[in-house]
Amino acid sequence: MMLEMIPLYFQIVFYEDRNFQGRSYECSSDCSDMSSYLSRCHSCRVESGCWMLYNHNNYMGNQYFMRRGEYPDYMQHFGMSDCIKSCRMIAMHRGNYRMRIYERENFGGQMHEMMNDCDNIMDHYRMSKCQSCNVMEGHWLMYEQPHFRGRMMYMRPGEYSNFSMGMGMGAMGGMSGMRFMSMRRIMDSWY
Repeated sequence: MMLEMIPLYFQIVFYEDRNFQGRSYECSSDCSDMSSYLSRCHSCRVESGCWMLYNHNNYMGNQYFMRRGEYPDYMQHFGMSDCIKSCRMIAMHRGNYRMRIYERENFGGQMHEMMNDCDNIMDHYRMSKCQSCNVMEGHWLMYEQPHFRGRMMYMRPGEYSNFSMGMGMGAMGGMSGMRFMSMRRIMDSWY
């Protein structure tokens, strides 16, 4: 099945200080280095769309999912210790969601195909961890703990053969060693 991408206007506004104070930067596309626009970033407003925010340049480091709303002190909200340094918009997906998760690296061990959210892979599939996956359709958030808790990672269609190597400074952005225990679809109703 062909992915259907719906055009949508994306807008997020970052502020240097808490409670939407200080200088601001309006962003409507991916930004790999916000330091040329703001010296720091402590609050934001998501006007439209869904976004992943990163605490390092070039989409690296810890990832934080944001959807429409106001975040007057997102550092406290998410328990962050660093400021946001880069951001990526998440294109809206309408259609099916499908992902294969694997217990071990390089698509080894148990495999299960998912089309819905899973709050705990141990309870649902008797898998102790997920260390590789193939996202065939849709956009997903993967969490290191059951019940959609802990650090997260944005997954778009593609093969992810090894979460601990080869992606540590790229798509995974310093998330090496991650093992995921719950997965959630990024639904069009979130936009």
